[in-house]
Amino acid sequence: MFLPTPSCSRLIPMATDLQIAARKVASTNPSTGETLREFECASEAEVQAAVARARAAQPKWSELGARRRVATLHEFQNLLHKKKSDIARLITREAGKPYVEALLTEVLVVLDAARFCIENAYSFLRDEPVPHRNLAMKTKAGRILREPYGVIGVISPWNYPFSIPAVETLAALVTGNAVVLKPSEFTSLVALELASLLQAAGVPKNVFQVLVGDGATGAAIINSEIDKLIFTGSVATGKRVAQIAAARLLPIVLELGGKDPMLVLDDADIETASSGAVWGAFANAGQACLSVERCYVHRSPYDRFIKACVTKTKRLRVGNGLDAESDVGPMIHERQLRIAESHVEDARARGARVLVGGSRLPGLGPNFYAPTVVADVTHEMRIMREETFGPVLPIMQFESDDEAIRLANDSEYGLAASVWTRDKARGEALARRITAGSVMVNDAVSCFGISEAPHGGVKSSGLGRTHGRLGLEEMVRIKYLDSDRLPGMKKVWWYGYGESFSRQMEGFLDLMFARGLGARMRGALRSAGIVTKGKL
Repeated sequence: MFLPTPSCSRLIPMATDLQIAARKVASTNPSTGETLREFECASEAEVQAAVARARAAQPKWSELGARRRVATLHEFQNLLHKKKSDIARLITREAGKPYVEALLTEVLVVLDAARFCIENAYSFLRDEPVPHRNLAMKTKAGRILREPYGVIGVISPWNYPFSIPAVETLAALVTGNAVVLKPSEFTSLVALELASLLQAAGVPKNVFQVLVGDGATGAAIINSEIDKLIFTGSVATGKRVAQIAAARLLPIVLELGGKDPMLVLDDADIETASSGAVWGAFANAGQACLSVERCYVHRSPYDRFIKACVTKTKRLRVGNGLDAESDVGPMIHERQLRIAESHVEDARARGARVLVGGSRLPGLGPNFYAPTVVADVTHEMRIMREETFGPVLPIMQFESDDEAIRLANDSEYGLAASVWTRDKARGEALARRITAGSVMVNDAVSCFGISEAPHGGVKSSGLGRTHGRLGLEEMVRIKYLDSDRLPGMKKVWWYGYGESFSRQMEGFLDLMFARGLGARMRGALRSAGIVTKGKL
């Protein structure tokens, strides 16, 4: 996405009508290079009009109430289940991942996210009483209200083109918001299918809109009159988005990727851990923010672990995701492939061993890169510092638990991590010391599929959370509503100050907070008459 420097007064320079009309994006099958469809980019004026329509439609959607919105999500869930295979095949055609991964990591995740919203939305949105123990305020009855922001802007990526925008959209819709979604320009077809399903389920067309376009379209959304933004993308772009949002105090959620570490302790089950590493590094061709991008292995099982990973990697079948025999599909495009390739070559030049893979597979198609295992890497190499986002498993040795934690935390990222050990208590103790939004013990990546679990990171991995109750909290404004039980009584803290009132208040504080029963009793006597004292 193109965004200007923070000093710019506008997100993008004004374009002529001719330039706007000429802007197009293409959906391309990354396995074959086939152009699936071309789209004209939504212009700045079209973005503004869509947001205005969303704002006009949102109050009626909110007024439907939680039960009717939940019923709509239930219908969406039913429709998605019926069309699961068609949706998965579309995801594979446009994003490249194996069909079975599209089912598991996209369709299943969204079906379960719908289940979570259906089961929890009504209780979540119900007024929440606020009990309190302040004796001075005992005539007060308060509660927390959760109200929709209004119009939520969602800018989503290409790597999980269905599950990421759908999970965020369902949470926004069920809490009463309207949504304007700008998908990645590489996966527009999947986003349009999401819109088709939601509208067929009963979501009004102006309550959920998809704006297809390039970076300028995304920038126009950020600069529009939305009430909150959910952005998933790179750290560099996310930082610029945050600066622009800060200028008008636009609330944001940022999911900006990761460099997730995997710690294999000396007592780990090597057979299981090596399988977890291979899947965690190569699922979706390594193009996941939760991918295993750094693998640290204790020196005692280091050689055995590497041998197991190499053996299992050699058995992986790389090919078109629509082929049922394929384990690993293509990368999304040439630019992403070059990043992975450059990281491997930098590591090789600095002394790392490339044990399997490390090259393109042009015979399969334009964007295929062999699953790669790299041993003896160090933190001086780009492959251990920068997000690779490709099918590469770099492995480094460590001597002690303390060193493993130091290495794991030696990163600007803090999205997720994993610890592998036969000792659950030891694994959980180390997990608490890792700076990350999620840490799994004896598994990796799959926490994204737990709808109740929050997803998000720390440090440069972003701000805020999606998924679960915390994800729902991101979609609402909090309002405290308070009513007085004795509306006809003047309050003791109102005007009518004076020396006697000061002494009474000192006594009242002693009554509530002094140490010892005697001191509190004396305070009670000093505060006598405070309620009946005349007020202005």
